[in-house]
Amino acid sequence: MTTALDRIRNFSIIAHIDHGKSTLADRLIQRTGGLTDREMSEQVLDNMDIEKERGITIKAQTVRLNYTAKDGITYELSLMDTPGHVDFAYEVSRSLAACEGALLVVDAAQGVEAQTLANVYQSIEHDHEIVPVINKIDLPAAEVDKVKKEIEDIIGLPAEDAVLTSAKSGIGIDEVLEAIVTRIPPPKGDRDAPLKAMLVDSWYDPYLGVVILIRVVEGILRKGQQIKFMATGTQHLVDRVGCMRPKIEQLTELAAGEIGFITAQIKEVAQTAVGDTITDVRRPALEALPGFKTVQPVVFCGLFPVDANDFEKLRESLYKLRLNDASFSFEAESSAALGFGFRCGFLGLLHLEIIQERLTREYDLDLITTAPSVVYKIRLAHDRGEIELHNPADMPDPMQIAHIEEPWIEAVIYVPDEYLGSLLKLCQDRRGIQKNLTYVGGRAQITYELPLNEVVFDFYDRLKSISRGYASFDYHQIGYREGDLVKMSIMVNAEPVDALSMIVHRGTAEARGRGMCERLKDLIPRHLFKIPVQAAIGGKVIARETIAAMRKDVTAKCYGGDISRKKKLLDKQKEGKKRMREYGSVSIPQEAFIAALRMGDDS
Repeated sequence: MTTALDRIRNFSIIAHIDHGKSTLADRLIQRTGGLTDREMSEQVLDNMDIEKERGITIKAQTVRLNYTAKDGITYELSLMDTPGHVDFAYEVSRSLAACEGALLVVDAAQGVEAQTLANVYQSIEHDHEIVPVINKIDLPAAEVDKVKKEIEDIIGLPAEDAVLTSAKSGIGIDEVLEAIVTRIPPPKGDRDAPLKAMLVDSWYDPYLGVVILIRVVEGILRKGQQIKFMATGTQHLVDRVGCMRPKIEQLTELAAGEIGFITAQIKEVAQTAVGDTITDVRRPALEALPGFKTVQPVVFCGLFPVDANDFEKLRESLYKLRLNDASFSFEAESSAALGFGFRCGFLGLLHLEIIQERLTREYDLDLITTAPSVVYKIRLAHDRGEIELHNPADMPDPMQIAHIEEPWIEAVIYVPDEYLGSLLKLCQDRRGIQKNLTYVGGRAQITYELPLNEVVFDFYDRLKSISRGYASFDYHQIGYREGDLVKMSIMVNAEPVDALSMIVHRGTAEARGRGMCERLKDLIPRHLFKIPVQAAIGGKVIARETIAAMRKDVTAKCYGGDISRKKKLLDKQKEGKKRMREYGSVSIPQEAFIAALRMGDDS
């Protein structure tokens, strides 16, 4: 039976990582009887182990709850648990577009953080009614009044009637539910109009195929209906309609204003683009819903198996992962040093880390990851067009290049005052341009424009170590700019090692090259001959280290007699070493690669 529009409330929870978003969702499910105490577990909506361990949400989840309010009316609440991290910003925007309101969860001890801000602004863009919820009020370090002032000063939301809760202890949960019912508006939508539904998310189920999470905006979607995806143009027959409570419940239809899921015998997630509009084949909508865009990978790196025999296993594992996550791409590549592997594209660094960890855990693979790089746009000389460069090894000859453009981001960083100096230096070292610096309480809010190339190495780790974990960081891309960029090759015994080549800014190339050479000198074992390790731009060597040869004392058996006997033996050895350096090959152990690439950039 379809619920009346004025009894429905669709809302999401937005918060910074670790501010208690998933715990609050758990309490709401428990309080409305979605699951019994026996069925409950920590972070119910986070299905992956990696989500539970890191305290992050990677995939959006939805749950439909029934709540009888103080006025005696039973409301249908649809909660969207959205990812909080910047890498998944597009998925978050589609999840927010499916709702009419949001709970803004802020930690009473930590206050407003960078990602809270980014997601709140997205929520405001969708004209949401935002209900501030101050969580963890029972902590000894909680400063409720200070946090209320931060919400008003930074975000500009009135916070005098913010709901005070402790999701872990179950304090204030009824007040949150009442605020949802009274303050968040019901959805709008004409149930007699042609079908128009938004594809919010999709995931692969081994039994059901691709499960599609949708929000019906206009019309009614029924089981057995022939539907069409407007962006991809494909048609499918709906064989299952339902909602999550959080267990699967099958329904006969989903009407305008409702959130639920459908299955339509689709085999690959890649066929279902997030943000696409679903309509009826017989009576189609005239135009698609606004806001759809194709997600493009931002960060690229090579994944190679440590054991070359695992290449086929890696290929299968990537295909299986792609069933569930269509936002990363991969294609086969080979490297002289690392053998066969794949060049993969990701939405950002956290996305890269998650995919890598899932491959290691779920598919038991040992992997070498090459240094991450971003997508560069290369304008060719003599007006021969523009190409995109994903892999530094594919860079054309410098004589054919007019100029190179690199992606830039605008970053907002929150940091306690005492760490401000070191943080400003870090951003300056990474070619940052400071745009703004303001103070909120005892913390500084800094806005910087930075090249993405400088951020993908280890910017986040350095930021956390400089601020002892107190700084928070959020960014969005602002386009491409021309830069003085060059390809830096690393040569071992005069042979270029393609897996270690990278694109760097000319100003930082020398420091980066020196750091890499020093590291490789310590990592590559000594051979019977001297090994030069060089960093070069084109034909010009910018840094060099020499790995000393292992010496055998050939004069040990030479005692007494003339010095010329010793000289003769040493000259003979020198000739042998010279010949060996010409014909001998240097074996670089896998561990050296792993260590050199993991340590990224220490400049």
